[in-house]
Amino acid sequence: MTVTVRLALRDWDYLTPLLLGDVTDPRIDLQITRVGTLVDDLATTAAYDGAEISFSRYVQDRAAGGDAVLGVPQFLMRGFRHRCIITAKTSPITRLEDLAGKKIGVTGWQDSGNTWTRAALADLGVGVEDALWYAGRLTEAHPITDRLGRFARPGRIEAMPGEQPMIAALLDGGLDAVFTPFMPSGFFRPDSPFRHVLPDFRSAEIAYFERVGYVPGMHILGLKACFAIKNPWIANALSDLFDASLAMWLEKRRKYAETTPWIIQDIAMMDAALGADWAASGLSANAGMVSDFVHQSREQALIGRDLTLADLFPSEPGAMRG
Repeated sequence: MTVTVRLALRDWDYLTPLLLGDVTDPRIDLQITRVGTLVDDLATTAAYDGAEISFSRYVQDRAAGGDAVLGVPQFLMRGFRHRCIITAKTSPITRLEDLAGKKIGVTGWQDSGNTWTRAALADLGVGVEDALWYAGRLTEAHPITDRLGRFARPGRIEAMPGEQPMIAALLDGGLDAVFTPFMPSGFFRPDSPFRHVLPDFRSAEIAYFERVGYVPGMHILGLKACFAIKNPWIANALSDLFDASLAMWLEKRRKYAETTPWIIQDIAMMDAALGADWAASGLSANAGMVSDFVHQSREQALIGRDLTLADLFPSEPGAMRG
């Protein structure tokens, strides 16, 4: 007897083997819906048994006593954040330390990625209290929404004045830098008026990895707790499928290196700098990263109490591996 599992996931390339059926588990009828944005509230969404969820919001939910969703230590989205800080091409800012005392825009205050980006600044001595923060839409094409919630602090953390798009504020001096996971259209063209704050962000990210030992995780697999309780083996089984899909996808990229002109060089540099286990799943492999994120969430006032690894990833329900 197979168990049907309905998941909502972003359209990551490494999911291709799963989507094509090259990676399977005979016990699972896996039904994946590819979504552009994360499910707003997995616990109350009838359409899915699990989903890719924000690690930050999961941590906040657990800190508030929530238990309707069980997180699995399978990080579906990872990425360095040094590359996610942009400025105007005419700006003199070329170091993260230069952002002390500056006006910084963010696409969402409590987002996992922006939490990690603030952590990268804090690693260099620039904390939340050392800058002025504004949350808003990146471009006019993005919706006007509340991107601060309960974290607004007049005089320190505010909404963008007049809901001005942040890239426009970069050009007129209203902002000195912006945190964004996705670059604005045309960013990489030679005539773009924007650039990364760090001219060589790859070197900064490798140095960060050598110091902390991980690639920051933003999104995890979440399961409805009632579903995980009913199927206590399912968390491990799904994590194994994601691991296998990523491994197969990477091997195919190494073989079919014509995907892009220099992808083989990029993969070779990744292997040399990060090693083979940079995306390993499981709690033991990610304990340091999880602990650092909890610490930063507390430092940045996203949560009001400390959380242990067991608080976030209880062995029951789910019977997850360490």
